[in-house]
Amino acid sequence: MTSVFTGIINDIGEVLEINEQAQGPRRLSIACSYDPETILLGASIACSGPCLTVVESGRRGARAFFAVDVAAETLRVTTAGSWQRGTKLNLERSLRLGDELGGHLVSGHVDGIAEVVTREDLPGMAHLTLRVPAALSRFIAPKGSVALDGVSLTVNEVADNEFSVLIIPHTLEVTTFGALRVGSRLNLEVDQMARYAARLMEAARPGS
Repeated sequence: MTSVFTGIINDIGEVLEINEQAQGPRRLSIACSYDPETILLGASIACSGPCLTVVESGRRGARAFFAVDVAAETLRVTTAGSWQRGTKLNLERSLRLGDELGGHLVSGHVDGIAEVVTREDLPGMAHLTLRVPAALSRFIAPKGSVALDGVSLTVNEVADNEFSVLIIPHTLEVTTFGALRVGSRLNLEVDQMARYAARLMEAARPGS
């Protein structure tokens, strides 16, 4: 069964260790505040966007941690390839039956990379403009939803391959967004409904 997330971050993790395996994926150990006894092997955790599978969990000294294997394709198409020891990550555990859907449905499958082109700091808030690959811009609409580094956000304005979002004080406090600056790269997942709508429109065109 495919895991589902809401884009509501419930912890900020920190990369503790990176192990390059001779054959196979890169293994990351990530510190968290979750109770390790509740983290089952095989569980899915969204780590700044990508859905990753837990292969180990426990404690290292006073810190809880879990480990995930990151495949070569994920390293190539997301920002995971640039994560280092000390990198902070937005964490969200997969949605369980009965949980509140506070953001929007997020799959943890990253579509591309968005880059911050402007940041305007307002009283307690931040207004960001981001540039996305042209192929993804058609899935982004004003008042629609996107997930950036795993965070569910509402789009303000769209112009060509750029769009803007307003980051409220709570989001700045409980995510990694407080440290964003011009040039920062974020994992982008477009709204699944927008993707399906675009596909239906393509299928309805004459000759499709």
